[in-house]
Amino acid sequence: MADSVIYPQAPPLTEDEITELLQTADIARLATHNEDGSIHVAPLYFVYEAPDILLGTQSMSQKVRNIARDPRVTVLVDVTAPALVGAVIYGTAELDHQDVVAKRATIFRRYMPADAADAFAHRLADTWEPVVIRVRPDHVVSFDYRKGFPTFD
Repeated sequence: MADSVIYPQAPPLTEDEITELLQTADIARLATHNEDGSIHVAPLYFVYEAPDILLGTQSMSQKVRNIARDPRVTVLVDVTAPALVGAVIYGTAELDHQDVVAKRATIFRRYMPADAADAFAHRLADTWEPVVIRVRPDHVVSFDYRKGFPTFD
């Protein structure tokens, strides 16, 4: 994984804990830059292919238009139980149009049986042009409130 940065609000995750979080958390929140400078955030299914995060969507989406113009992105992956644990991934996104249906099916297999994931990926591709967003981390800020709260010495 890219450089980890200690976040001042809570102890950070170890590299192994970051990997575990990215392999088990349900949703990633992708933030991109709108043309007017505002931020667009979307919750997405994802899969972790170290060191990258893969997210599937349609080519017509706002996030794809934003990435085509400015590939700098932020991805938040977190869980709230039993305590707030997460990683904020700052990175660069690329739009991947190669073997997209198979890659989207791989993402969906984290959330449903393989046959349903394959069928869903194909149905989406029959309706909209699919694309996979591949986020390459530049640096990661993590936090783990299971380890307690920060001290202010």
